[in-house]
Amino acid sequence: MKWDLTKIFKTIEEFNEAYNYLMTFPSKAKAYEGKLNESNSFKEFFQMQREFEEKASKLYLYAHLNSDLNKKDVEKATLVQKCMVMLHMYMQSVAFEEPELLSLGYDRVMELLKENPDIEEFRFSFEKLFHSNEHVLDKKSEQLISVLSPAMRNGSELYSMLSTADGNPTEIIYDGKPQYVTQGNWTSLVEFAKSEVDRQKVFEAIFNTYEKHKNTYAKIYDSILESNKAIQKARGYKSILEAHLFGNNIPTSVYETLVEVAGSENEALKRYIKLREKHLKLEKYRTYHRFLQFATSDKKYSYEDAKELFFKSIEKFPQDFQDYAHSALESGYVDVMEQDGKRTGAYSSGVCNFHPFILLNYSNTLSDVFTVAHEAGHSIHSLYAGDAQPPMLQDYTIFVAEIASTFNEHNLLDYLMSTGKLSKEEQIMLLQKAIDSIMGTFYRQTLFAEYELTASRMKEQDMPINHEVLSNIMIDLYKKYYDLDITEEKVKKYVWAYIPHLFGTPFYVYQYATSFAASFKIYQDVKENKPGAFERYTNLLKAGGSKYPVDEAKDAGVDFTKRETFEAVTKRMTELVDMLEKLLEE
Repeated sequence: MKWDLTKIFKTIEEFNEAYNYLMTFPSKAKAYEGKLNESNSFKEFFQMQREFEEKASKLYLYAHLNSDLNKKDVEKATLVQKCMVMLHMYMQSVAFEEPELLSLGYDRVMELLKENPDIEEFRFSFEKLFHSNEHVLDKKSEQLISVLSPAMRNGSELYSMLSTADGNPTEIIYDGKPQYVTQGNWTSLVEFAKSEVDRQKVFEAIFNTYEKHKNTYAKIYDSILESNKAIQKARGYKSILEAHLFGNNIPTSVYETLVEVAGSENEALKRYIKLREKHLKLEKYRTYHRFLQFATSDKKYSYEDAKELFFKSIEKFPQDFQDYAHSALESGYVDVMEQDGKRTGAYSSGVCNFHPFILLNYSNTLSDVFTVAHEAGHSIHSLYAGDAQPPMLQDYTIFVAEIASTFNEHNLLDYLMSTGKLSKEEQIMLLQKAIDSIMGTFYRQTLFAEYELTASRMKEQDMPINHEVLSNIMIDLYKKYYDLDITEEKVKKYVWAYIPHLFGTPFYVYQYATSFAASFKIYQDVKENKPGAFERYTNLLKAGGSKYPVDEAKDAGVDFTKRETFEAVTKRMTELVDMLEKLLEE
């Protein structure tokens, strides 16, 4: 149940040898400046790009996985930093590429590509470049941005250091005994706490650190917004939002429609909060009560149990899908249990032409079973794309990334509900799981997306950004989405500092909601046995990054330009809350 990183590099000496070889690439790349109009140089340059992508991504994969096993290990962190330095040097050396290609013009670039069919996989990247033509600067300006980019990305690194590397477990008295509270265990401690006092202590043990460092977190976030604004202004985008969406040809209306629908069609969500308060017999509902279950069970699910349930849930699907699922969870590619210093949460990390690795912090809960299915979905996606696409087209966008993961969750839920062996309590547990999935993936992530949109618009207007401003945005949004006053909770208003994606990958979280809406539509088509539905789904997985993500989703049967795509989720929420309320009242 541990990663076997020797599958990447057998020894640190092998890693260093690969690193030293890659450090020769910046000077190699620079030699092609001014020569891309020559057919042979054009071919050699992009062949070099492909080799660098394959070898550098493998190098970075090894470094970041090693570091994530122990964020407190300075030596391992140094490997990541070495990789980043190498990547920055290379990016600076190829900063001439885009301005030079644009100066050649679309027709000439396509003519050169036709002369060199062995680099055909670069066609889509060229098309994207000319799509973004108006936002690409002259060679000198691109080089300047390349030089400044490491400094402009410091905010996410500072956040990681403050939150993880410098973080320490907090010890509290829990159920009468000393207990360390960590980012990995706090939600399960809240869920299984025997008293309201213990729940509050666990919650505050995590969030007190954000209050303690509120000024630092706010300044880090402000610096990230400043960097985003600088790029937006320099490249001539209409807004920070457009700057983040334009490259993948995603209309800003997709983001804005999502926010409008989730922010207005949330009566079922508010009703669900009231149901929780009533049937859980809470004096007052608090946000950390979202981890409490209507039905309790002492049943634990081992990691082996989780794999077995997931594999059984997909037995009705084609054999190739099942084969990829088993490969995703193959021994040596999953690091299962929590340990001191290990990165919190869960993810699947894949790079071109290499088997993806899954990180878990498994704690034997039903929720962990769904996490296994979720992360396996990402790895299945990477494996399909890796086998179907050449190296430069394997990396799918974040926009479609969560489709495969949440598809697995929809299916696992239905499988468990359809066994016919569930008690009323178990039905309630799974029904709550389905509702909580919509609450957490669709509504909660859209709330955070609206927070980012609001903060970015304030920055565009040169309004001050500090911890009070950021907290007030959250206070307003929690009232709008949940009808909750989070000022009644001591430290909840600092939730903006708790979400790492807001700092590390701005304008990322909305894609959880869009992917959820897409996967729900795709899964419904599969469930209803619509002709070609599963083939359309696997074609999306195979597409990797070969098309714009909105187009990939449309080919799979999802039209993000239509409001109904998002309204289908809000209607499903209403249906599920109705079902749960009926069961609870019986």
